[in-house]
Amino acid sequence: MIAAMRRTLLVILALAAAALAQTANWQQSYSKRDVMIPMRDGVRLHTEIYTPHAAHGPLPFLITRTPYGLNDNGAGYSRLLALYPVMEQAGYIFVMQDIRGRYGSDGKFIMQRPPCAKSAPHCVGEATDTYDTVAWLLTNVPNNNGRAGLLGISYGGWLTTMALLDPNPALKAVSEQASPADMFLGDDFHHNGAFRLSYGFEYVAMMETGNTNQLFHFPDYDTYGWYLKLGSLANVNQKVFHGQKPTWDDFVNHPNQDWFWNKQSFTVQLKNVQLSVPDLNVAGWWDQEDFYGPVDIYETLLPHDVDHYDYLAIGPWNHGGWSHGTGEQLGPVHFGSDTSAYFRAHIQAPWFAYWLKGEGAKPPHVRTFATGSNQWQQYDAWPPAHGTQDRALYLHADHSLSFARPTAAGAAFDSYTSDPAHPVPYRHRPVQETYGPGSQWYTWLLEDQRFVDNRPDTATWTGPVLTQPLCIAGNIQANLYASTTGSDSDWVVKLIDVYPQKYPAQPTMAGYELMIADEIFRGRFRQSFEHPEPIPPNKVELYDFSLHTNDHCFLPGHAIMVQVQSTWFPLYDRNPQTFVPNIFLAPAGAFRQATQRIYASPQHPSSITLPVRSPAGSH
Repeated sequence: MIAAMRRTLLVILALAAAALAQTANWQQSYSKRDVMIPMRDGVRLHTEIYTPHAAHGPLPFLITRTPYGLNDNGAGYSRLLALYPVMEQAGYIFVMQDIRGRYGSDGKFIMQRPPCAKSAPHCVGEATDTYDTVAWLLTNVPNNNGRAGLLGISYGGWLTTMALLDPNPALKAVSEQASPADMFLGDDFHHNGAFRLSYGFEYVAMMETGNTNQLFHFPDYDTYGWYLKLGSLANVNQKVFHGQKPTWDDFVNHPNQDWFWNKQSFTVQLKNVQLSVPDLNVAGWWDQEDFYGPVDIYETLLPHDVDHYDYLAIGPWNHGGWSHGTGEQLGPVHFGSDTSAYFRAHIQAPWFAYWLKGEGAKPPHVRTFATGSNQWQQYDAWPPAHGTQDRALYLHADHSLSFARPTAAGAAFDSYTSDPAHPVPYRHRPVQETYGPGSQWYTWLLEDQRFVDNRPDTATWTGPVLTQPLCIAGNIQANLYASTTGSDSDWVVKLIDVYPQKYPAQPTMAGYELMIADEIFRGRFRQSFEHPEPIPPNKVELYDFSLHTNDHCFLPGHAIMVQVQSTWFPLYDRNPQTFVPNIFLAPAGAFRQATQRIYASPQHPSSITLPVRSPAGSH
């Protein structure tokens, strides 16, 4: 314990020294202005402007807007400056801003404030606030070149994408990074209609308790047990929030995909937008919060991208992992190079330099890091237009996987009992609070799935040990034929890379079960996300849904595994498995066990569609 404490102290001291060195460097190189910029409705936004002392000619602005506060490094300098160690040397005027209603800014905060029509009187929002900020900077900050860039991660990425709805003419380049795109279909708050309980609950508590971040104080260290004891989601307002959190009330009042979700969905808002500003969309293969968003934004903008301004970069990172550290490793997985440092130096910095300064060559449109083979790839578009073939990997009655369609006669299936009173944990227990001390939230997508393998409420299929690499590049699809004795059900599908049972290169990874793709689907929405329907008990239904996109090579000696389960707690709320109009108001008696069947027969051939490519294929 003493040795562990010493190691922890050394890490803390090293981080503190790095922060002080970074602050000292900025103090020596930049002058800081702290201003309140007026918006068109009179609300003033707290903004910090960092201008380099040794400016050689007019410089562009690089703007980051955030709801999470600026001066968090203890020395009066924005913590966000640490994100730009490479670009600091290139010469930019850095601008950091608190959005309205947060930290030092005036006004009222509204979670993901929806856009309003340009013609609407007194229209204000994140797009207009960005527009007005750029206009003020052009007039009031000397030695600028008339060009502005905008970038942000997560909520900051969402703010960046909002600016595309009505960009200031001086906005010449943006980079949305890990932006949510649709909070009902695939990002922070829901996936395919299934509510992301622990993240949604804790994020609402953090953002709507005051105008600064406030963590919810759990009485139990293991939040799995706390959420289970909480019972039905109806108890959240009765026992905890008491109707004082607007976003939680929005969850309760809008359990289906209705106008509320559509008005803030980029899938809806951007579908007819002609992209007029170059946009670098950035995602991480193991982003625990917003992988769906940046890929969806890229794909939504692509049909209207007449000027070829739509760019995409995806690497082996968790949420925002490209912005800090080396990126040589995530969790226990090594990638053979410093992928995050590479992104910052060879993708992000040259990209902004090209559009804001006219320096360098025009960047490639798509760059992805192929995990497994650990190589950067370049493509003309994503998914790749050429060089891949969709192949169905079938589940078989003997728990094997193969590209051969099942031929055995009879109603072949695997069966398990799903019990809402004993849900499958989504990561090893104890499940610490999401942003609390020691939380494993940041790397849970890379956890060894052997911790749920062979559970009686999880079904598993495994392919043969590979003798040749099997590489995939593009969209992965689950095609699940299943039945339930209940009248509602969730279906969780995981695509897993199983490491060799002997792995001399890294012995602790021997037999490791690494998730490559995963997703949940709430069965009530199988026909429509707007109008849920009960599932007919014991009827075989096809649940086909996306496991999203990937660029990965399953190497020789490895095997492919598929796992299916019906609970994933407390990441997702518990489906009662009895159809009720609104799960947020479900009575305790609605939560019942159900027997689930996953079919693997010629009549009902469950499969995973893989976009198989040549191991050397890139374009």
